[in-house]
Amino acid sequence: MPSPRSGVRRRAGRFAAVAAALTAAAALGGCAADPAQTENAGSDDRYISGDGSSTVFDAADRTQAPDQSGKTLDGEDVSLSDYRGDVLVLNFWASWCGPCRSETPVLNEVHGDFEDQGVSFLGVNIKDDETAARAFEKKQKVGYPSLYDQPGEVAQAFRDTVPPQAIPSTLVIDRDGAIAARVIGETDYDQLTELVEQVVAEDAEPE
Repeated sequence: MPSPRSGVRRRAGRFAAVAAALTAAAALGGCAADPAQTENAGSDDRYISGDGSSTVFDAADRTQAPDQSGKTLDGEDVSLSDYRGDVLVLNFWASWCGPCRSETPVLNEVHGDFEDQGVSFLGVNIKDDETAARAFEKKQKVGYPSLYDQPGEVAQAFRDTVPPQAIPSTLVIDRDGAIAARVIGETDYDQLTELVEQVVAEDAEPE
């Protein structure tokens, strides 16, 4: 007959295992780890936050960005082809995503630094409540427009380069409309500045 002490040990072991499993799930869940952050994303969506790693694509290995279009959160028509001739920084975000909130000041700062160098910024707001997204833009004083992509169709169009569930993610698109670099996860000032500078500098390179 098992002793009461051994039963307590078994129950404690089970509790510890459950706690460890919950902790691991939260760590893997990224943006989805906080139930409050997924409220507007829908119960069937599972978004993850990347580690912020970047990839730079050589000119010969770049693929053309799909020419997506739609309306911004301000109700203006916009298409990615409108930015041809500029270096375009494309950022996928949502108001319910914690890392998106913390990286927005970085995006605003880099946008200001390169605005007069032929560099444009465009956000893609996905799986979000439109009112919450507009409030986010106002509170964060975002200085560039964002496509409102509630269904996530724009993110799906870029699935060969960035997992649609990875949010935030950022792409740097060259002046010819090809994807030059990507960051999966939250970016920082030094990382994004370096990526943008590399693409801007290509104009000065001999052909």
